[in-house]
Amino acid sequence: MPTPTDTMPKTIRVAHSPDSDDAFMFYALSSGKIPTGDLRYVHELSDIESLNRRAQKAELEVSAVSIHAYAYLADRYALLSSGSSMGDGYGPRLVSGAPAPSDVAAGLQGRRVAVPGRLTTATLALHLFQPDVDTVVVPFDRIEEAVAAGEAEVGLLIHEGQLTYAETGLHLWRDLGSWWLEETGLPLPLGGNVVRRDLGPKVVAQIARDLRASIEYALAHRDDALAHAAAFNRGISAEQTDEFVGMYVNHWTIDYGTRGRQAVQVLLDRAHQAGLIPDRVVVEFVG
Repeated sequence: MPTPTDTMPKTIRVAHSPDSDDAFMFYALSSGKIPTGDLRYVHELSDIESLNRRAQKAELEVSAVSIHAYAYLADRYALLSSGSSMGDGYGPRLVSGAPAPSDVAAGLQGRRVAVPGRLTTATLALHLFQPDVDTVVVPFDRIEEAVAAGEAEVGLLIHEGQLTYAETGLHLWRDLGSWWLEETGLPLPLGGNVVRRDLGPKVVAQIARDLRASIEYALAHRDDALAHAAAFNRGISAEQTDEFVGMYVNHWTIDYGTRGRQAVQVLLDRAHQAGLIPDRVVVEFVG
């Protein structure tokens, strides 16, 4: 691990998903709408499970990651206080071609479930909800297709699929964000942005300021940011893009706040207690 330094690098690689909510969040940074001093941000786009894996290798200075994945990254990365995706009473959705059983947790037992990645928070929440499932990893944008084709009995949807599953004839079994709120009284912390610790406090502080400024700019210039985000919406309508962005870029995204920080710690503590992550993680936020 390199020794921390305050030397200001010229280029900071920022990796995030090619989704409308992330595009909205990073609109100002990617479009040069805010001053960033000596730092130049280069954006790399990839699905969240690939980003989780890359972060395990500490390849990138800044990256979006699943909160589940952060359990394996905390020695190299800190969570930025801005940039969270919170499911406040909503979140990843379990869907199937068959109507939901009266007891979904019991009905899931032993079933084959298509999930968007082993390190996604969606998969972690699924295992907290019902540990006894047979999961198969399917690219997030193929999960509805996999269920329709019989590759899995149930699919776990993230991103825009949470809004469109009924259009493909699928039935909602359980919204895991709703379940988590009932279980804990807290929002479900799905993803966040991390910064590599070895950049040093001066660089980390500037990155934190720039990311927060980008989010605040997008929220203050919503129409322009939505127009930018529409290029990443994978065929959903303008109204659905607006709804989806509103679900995951909001006051939680500006700052986790006390309740959001508690939600992250409770999720990881419960995962450790259930034996789903190896070590207890004391979460550190910066910015």
